[in-house]
Amino acid sequence: MKTLRTMMVVTALVLGVLAAPLFGAAGTVKVFILAGQSNMEGKANNELLDHQATDARTQDLFAHLRKDGKWIVRDDVFIKFLGRNGPLTIGYGSPGRTGVELEFGHAMGNRFDEPVVLIKAAWGGHSLYKLFRSPSAGMPSDDVLQAELAQAQKRAQQNNEKRKRTDPLPTMDDIRKPYGSSYRNMMAEVKDVFDNCESLFPALKGKTLEPAGFVWFQGFNDQFGDQAPAEYASNMKHFINDVRKDLKAPNLPFVIAAIGTNGLNEAKGGCLAVRTAQLAMNDVPEFKGNVKAFRTDLLVDKAAWELYPTWRENLEQWKKTGSDRPYHYLGSAIWYNRIGQACGQAMLELLPKK
Repeated sequence: MKTLRTMMVVTALVLGVLAAPLFGAAGTVKVFILAGQSNMEGKANNELLDHQATDARTQDLFAHLRKDGKWIVRDDVFIKFLGRNGPLTIGYGSPGRTGVELEFGHAMGNRFDEPVVLIKAAWGGHSLYKLFRSPSAGMPSDDVLQAELAQAQKRAQQNNEKRKRTDPLPTMDDIRKPYGSSYRNMMAEVKDVFDNCESLFPALKGKTLEPAGFVWFQGFNDQFGDQAPAEYASNMKHFINDVRKDLKAPNLPFVIAAIGTNGLNEAKGGCLAVRTAQLAMNDVPEFKGNVKAFRTDLLVDKAAWELYPTWRENLEQWKKTGSDRPYHYLGSAIWYNRIGQACGQAMLELLPKK
């Protein structure tokens, strides 16, 4: 009789599991924020991914992302990138392109039993010095702002004279307003997902979202001028602390993909200064064990790098190797995927052990 009751209980439990939806009503969703500029947008052409995923010379690099001859569409990892949202697959970079989110999302989906949501907030050409500047970094000095105002007014006056107009000249409020705008927009993107998760991702109805990690892939626009490279380390510390404060996650794991657009060339000038500042976050005492920066130039797609100087003369071969300029990591699917994998591995090292 006891055996019969046990069998009935087990049978009921099994049937209950089989009848349940993929994600039950209770539980959490692990949320990862991916932020930066154009390289976080993602610049690897989808047609290049399609080719290399079926080319005998490169297909093994993409095999874990495909099934039955098609790209896997994850049913446990979801993504929102500005106006687009849905299950993770290729194509969540710039239009018609893919970025580091593909490999990173697969890594997180494989790590967690809970569903995962990726929130991408990336805009090309946005610096940490200005547009991504976080609240505690404050504003640049009055001298810097006054110089910026004088330059803006001079340009506006020249345009007025050229067009024979009398448009008002910029004010100090106009100069100050853009500072931190991308940081605020990034936080607005996060809030939108937390507020509207069920409409964006119906499969997650009834779930509770919790911040689980942050990935930063940026730096190109901060390598120019004197102020931005010199302030990068300070601004990066402020950024990390402000993100954690605003997300109410004091030790949120934070991964930095350090600038590596120099590829096989030696990094110099502003590029070296920004990379050095990014890697310096590994040595900040309060960031030990919760922040990890790594070099992306060490992951270069050598075939794409070596072909790029003659891409115009070898256009058909180039279309099967790369799809953009060096400042966009050559639009190399291999290079972007390697960076995504490294982001995932770094995040796994920071996350609590399973």
